[in-house]
Amino acid sequence: MKFKIRRGVQVLCYALAVILLGNLAYSAAPKAPQVESDKKGKVKGTIASRNGDIVTVKDKKSGSPTAVLITDNTKIERKSGYAFSRSKDMDVTAMVPGLTIDAEGVGNSKGQLAADKITFTPDEFAIEVAEEQQITANKAATNRAQSTANQGVKEAKAAQSSANTAQTSATSAGNAAQAAGAAAVMDAAAIQMVNQRVSDLADYKTAAEAGIYFPSDGSALDDAAKADLDTLAASIQGLEGYLIEVAGYASSTGTKQQNQKLSEARAAAVVQYLREKDNVPMRRFVIPAGYGATHPAATNSDPQGRALNRRVDVKVIVNKGVAEGT
Repeated sequence: MKFKIRRGVQVLCYALAVILLGNLAYSAAPKAPQVESDKKGKVKGTIASRNGDIVTVKDKKSGSPTAVLITDNTKIERKSGYAFSRSKDMDVTAMVPGLTIDAEGVGNSKGQLAADKITFTPDEFAIEVAEEQQITANKAATNRAQSTANQGVKEAKAAQSSANTAQTSATSAGNAAQAAGAAAVMDAAAIQMVNQRVSDLADYKTAAEAGIYFPSDGSALDDAAKADLDTLAASIQGLEGYLIEVAGYASSTGTKQQNQKLSEARAAAVVQYLREKDNVPMRRFVIPAGYGATHPAATNSDPQGRALNRRVDVKVIVNKGVAEGT
């Protein structure tokens, strides 16, 4: 299995952190109402929280929560959109808080909607991320415009004509700054994406983790790496509601593009091994991603440090509500 995770998808990776932070309150929401057993049902709304195979969806119209169960038989489709330009079997990893979905299926004995089909639009997710960042962008743009306007007022004391010119310049500067702020929204998300991962959020607890290391310019797993992954996989046996976070990294020896591609290939190798060797369902992974040479674990100035940076961090996480039996 081969798949590539491009920059556009990486931006969505940060969306996981941004939207999760905005939706933490939903995790403490009242228990989702029951879906009648053996009856067909539908729900459209935003994923408010996720516990393993169960996502709680906040209905777009009523605001009420519905527990949606994802299984091996759930067909997950993305509608047209510029993002998620990758293998279709990766779509299930996008089922994260903040994503708006349409789910249809049949109620089960536990009152959940066992989903037969789920559809989502990547662009809708990107828009939500943009809205989260727009306030910051607008504030920065306003400050720049005000600074220019202040300069115009100062010049106006010398001559009215200069003031008029300055005011025009201030307006133009404000518009330009506003446009620049909007254009920078996704770039800002991409930059901050690496600063926040799912396991860092208060809702989740790390149950197990492993560091997988690679040779220079390589993405193949050696025997030691495979053994570590097998041990990690063994630790999840019997663990309820687990998710697996996979983040690939590289040392800084190559170009930015080379390091990005290499980190993605390393993350992909880990996911592939866990799927094929240890039978971990793809739906248990949370948007596996490569982060290039960002966030080094050690210095890149010596061989030992670079070896530590050629890695994939793997974490098994569970929602605290599940882990604590609440």
